[in-house]
Amino acid sequence: PFRSVDNSRKLTGVKIIEAAEVTEALVSAMERLIPQLSRSNPAPSPEQLQMMIDSDSSHLLLAVGDDDTILGSLTLVLFRIPTGVRAWIEDVVVDGEARGMGVGDQLNRFALDMAREHGAVSVDLTSRPTREAANRLYKRIGFEQRSTNVYRFDLKAAQSHTD
Repeated sequence: PFRSVDNSRKLTGVKIIEAAEVTEALVSAMERLIPQLSRSNPAPSPEQLQMMIDSDSSHLLLAVGDDDTILGSLTLVLFRIPTGVRAWIEDVVVDGEARGMGVGDQLNRFALDMAREHGAVSVDLTSRPTREAANRLYKRIGFEQRSTNVYRFDLKAAQSHTD
């Protein structure tokens, strides 16, 4: 009934922190990590990172190795609506060299604890079906797939139609 877990690939000494300032290491890490997440979106500029750090609703979480290398990141977004505090996890990315070593698990569990501390009663996220390892991770942590439709309105495309 139990599956053995191979801990030989687990990284030790990884700590999860919230970014508090824009550093060269943070900018460099985002330039390395974001292309591994999205081909269509550039890494955030130092100014955009500062806006995220300064925001009360956006929490940029970083997985940092024992050599101070940023191994991954996750953004937790917390906001109040009439029905309570909502929490979303966005842009989870772990460096290719550190995947399968528990970094994504640690980032997500830290974000869940943080959301709970801020009064959220649930946390949502989306993940493309092609991200099979990530989807397995989310289910293993305890996320449940919802029966809902996710809609997107492309403001940029809509604007080009009205110009």
